[in-house]
Amino acid sequence: MKQWIKPLAVLAASASLFACDGDDYDSDIKSLRQTNDELSGEVSDLNSENTQLASDIADLRAQLTQAGADQTALQAQITALEEQLALLQGGKPLTVTLLHMNDHHSHLEAESLRFPVDQLSLAAKAEGDAAITSVDINYGGFPMLVSLFDDLAKQSVNPVKIHAGDAMTGTLYNTLFKGEADAAMMNQVCFDVFAPGNHEFDAGDAGLARFLDDLNGSGCNTATVAANVQPHANSALAQGYLQPYTIKDFAGEKVGFIGIDIAGKTKNSSFPDEGTTFSDETATAQAVIDQLTAEGVNKIVLVTHYQYAKDQALASALHNVDVIVGGDSHSLLGDDTFTALGFNTVGDYPTQVQNLDGNPVCIVHAWEYAHLLGRLEVNFNAAGVVESCTGNPIIPMEASFSYAYSDSETRVLEGDDAYQVRKALAAHDEIAFVAADAATADILQTYQAQTDVLKQTLIGTVNEDLCLVRWPGDSRSSLCDRMDTYAYGSDISNIVAKAFLMVTPEADIAIQNGGGVRVDVPMGNYSIGDAYVLLPFSNTLVVLEMTGQQVVNVLEDALSYALDEAQSTGAYPYASGLRYNVDASAAKGSRVSNVEVNSRVSGSWTPINLANTYKVVTNNFIASGQDGYTTFETPFKAGNYVDTYTEYAQGFVSYMQLLADDNENLMKLPVSEYSTQVYIGRDGCNHSTQTNCVDY
Repeated sequence: MKQWIKPLAVLAASASLFACDGDDYDSDIKSLRQTNDELSGEVSDLNSENTQLASDIADLRAQLTQAGADQTALQAQITALEEQLALLQGGKPLTVTLLHMNDHHSHLEAESLRFPVDQLSLAAKAEGDAAITSVDINYGGFPMLVSLFDDLAKQSVNPVKIHAGDAMTGTLYNTLFKGEADAAMMNQVCFDVFAPGNHEFDAGDAGLARFLDDLNGSGCNTATVAANVQPHANSALAQGYLQPYTIKDFAGEKVGFIGIDIAGKTKNSSFPDEGTTFSDETATAQAVIDQLTAEGVNKIVLVTHYQYAKDQALASALHNVDVIVGGDSHSLLGDDTFTALGFNTVGDYPTQVQNLDGNPVCIVHAWEYAHLLGRLEVNFNAAGVVESCTGNPIIPMEASFSYAYSDSETRVLEGDDAYQVRKALAAHDEIAFVAADAATADILQTYQAQTDVLKQTLIGTVNEDLCLVRWPGDSRSSLCDRMDTYAYGSDISNIVAKAFLMVTPEADIAIQNGGGVRVDVPMGNYSIGDAYVLLPFSNTLVVLEMTGQQVVNVLEDALSYALDEAQSTGAYPYASGLRYNVDASAAKGSRVSNVEVNSRVSGSWTPINLANTYKVVTNNFIASGQDGYTTFETPFKAGNYVDTYTEYAQGFVSYMQLLADDNENLMKLPVSEYSTQVYIGRDGCNHSTQTNCVDY
């Protein structure tokens, strides 16, 4: 403020000058000249101070390159001097709040999670006066997310709403509406910034252009940033759809938002037009950062669809980057709140690394499937360097809880019991009870009604009853006699595994947990809706590379979980292109034998080579180590897998369509393709040679 006081004094003196009479004139002129001399002196002093500070900063940066330099101490001095220089030049500290999501993949509706309540001593009981151990809660989905975005935007300082890509592909909403429904939901949020992901190119450049037309048709004016994407001259995107960056101005303080898409994955696993190019992520980011820095923008946010691990490496390889809001890897960041909900985190929110200047970079992701949003508050100093960044992901939840009273009846928790659950959940900053936004819910309902019609669409014919059981000899099927599945296990679970293998061309074998398949399939017509009843969870198909030994270990893991630890029969393994004998009476780790492989069921059966590498398609639930499939967990958590982002129900729909294209109907597989070839129960009874075995 100091430098503005003297100019105001000069203006005041000038005004009085013209109001004065003769005798005062000479005195006023003298005073004005004296003030001007003083001001010129101060300007000269300020220029000298600017020059000296700039010189000192340059000297310190030169020292950084010297061997044995104390990098930490030198960087601290540089940061302090840069802030002084920025203050002299009129810079001001700034706080912004980034509200963000990514990778919703056409998941628009709320989903349900199971929350353990066995520690709350609830008064309500299940059938037979049994204690209630868990409740089901609806969470996420756009109607609740819109309410949460609105609430947080009103409460936050300088909010910016960001989507980091992969809005499309994954559910019937995309199958039917090709991004229109996603855009309608996103427009209810009214994002400030959107960075396209690889799946935005699944329908070519024209498909992305149509989506962006829908996205900007509501007056939201969402900036679509993609600095490393260069559409070809005749591309539908060539007419200004994409921009490298956008700048937000907060009372004169500017923040640049630069978009980066994952280049190789988009080129090789999606369908951009021939001629549309994707430049190197790091080089492009630095070039645009340098451009903005030269233009006086000293606060930089990268909005990337580039994966969590890659974002950390990117931040460390760049100068002058401050924040990365990312996506693509579906990474859940946060604390053990999520563990209590049955979810696994992969890092801190925010994750902090240092850029090439030694300054902090704050990295955030917001998981997947419209489950939650992230809220990051960033405090910049006058030089545009991050002083602090804090926040957390927030899951919107309904304040209503249901529980299984019996196998056939669900009830709603009421009164003090409901209060106890709300209190337990509300203790966490990561959970917010919100009401669904009514307008968003109404819009979603118009699309949902049409997907409900689509679900009735017939996609094939089933030639015979296909029984569902968990293990050979199980009697859970309501359609078949126990002896129908006594020797080899579930008909439909083996078929589901084969379906996943057939719709994933790169895979050699498929593995599916029995509990992920939910109903018998009766003879007759088959609809899309039937597939979603058969496979109702929000699982996607993923492909992992594993050795033969790891494949055997996975089978042993699953059997151990089913027989020893949790005794969860849903863990029993089914497979395609893979078959084996099971001896449930054997010791843990020795229950699987005679394991054979027939890659893609396209040749002959041969013993598995324990040293060979196989590509295994499975669902992301067990790939993450759930249901006891612990050997899957290591490559999955390390990111050594490819997520197809195909819902497993959609995978089965695609398989039915493949059969229809070949004029084939769904029927039992040949016995040689059933994954369990021999089953010996825990009592040693061999189901292949004895008909009276009773034990699992």
